Amino acid sequence: MIVHTAVPLGAGAPPVRGRVWYASYGSNMHTDRLAAYIAGGTPAGATRSYPGCRDRRAPERSIAVRLDGCLYFATESPVWQGGRGFYDPSAPGRLLGRAHLLTVSQVSDIAAQEMYREPGTDLDLSRVLRDGRDASGGGRYETLICPGTVEGIPVLTFTAPWSLRDVEPVMPSAAYLRHLAGGLLESGPWREQEIAAYLSACPGAAGNWTPRQVLDLLAERPAGERPAEGRPAGGRPGAGRPEARA
Repeated sequence: MIVHTAVPLGAGAPPVRGRVWYASYGSNMHTDRLAAYIAGGTPAGATRSYPGCRDRRAPERSIAVRLDGCLYFATESPVWQGGRGFYDPSAPGRLLGRAHLLTVSQVSDIAAQEMYREPGTDLDLSRVLRDGRDASGGGRYETLICPGTVEGIPVLTFTAPWSLRDVEPVMPSAAYLRHLAGGLLESGPWREQEIAAYLSACPGAAGNWTPRQVLDLLAERPAGERPAEGRPAGGRPGAGRPEARA
């Protein structure tokens, strides 16, 4: 499976013909989790129910993407009991994720739900398409980022208004890392060992989680979430708990 890399924005904003790539790098890499944001409902294992989007159609396509920048973990998630995932496009490195081809109204409604707001109003994308960034609010996922285009279509994602250098990294929980690892595995092109090496090196996880422990988390997933036959799962069941940072 191909991993797509965004082409940097050139002079002037690319045209938006009703569709954008929503680049997910956290829990929305999972199609079932994203479906709750689009169609409404409560994702498996969650306590919160989402109202859904005005346009409840499934993504037209989903692709694996690699973006310039860095995934890091910070703040404290009341759901996952550990650091949340954020994207810093200015930090060195590469972020792995999954981009879903959606309408502008769907991306706008997903953004609203991420911030515990009622969906229903389209985002103004003029600034983010011009500048590559629009800090439209102070909330943790209210900053829009456009790292470029794929197939001539803008790629959009959400992150915090701060950067990695402004916050203290926070260790992610086992449940959250397992969820992210499973989402990357579902995306297609990356094998367990690559995913484990990637996640364990991200700020917040680095020094707290080893690649071996992330592989153990993948092996602990329920049978229905494991790789298809012929694609080996990494690691032995068991451990999966990080050593505390000294």
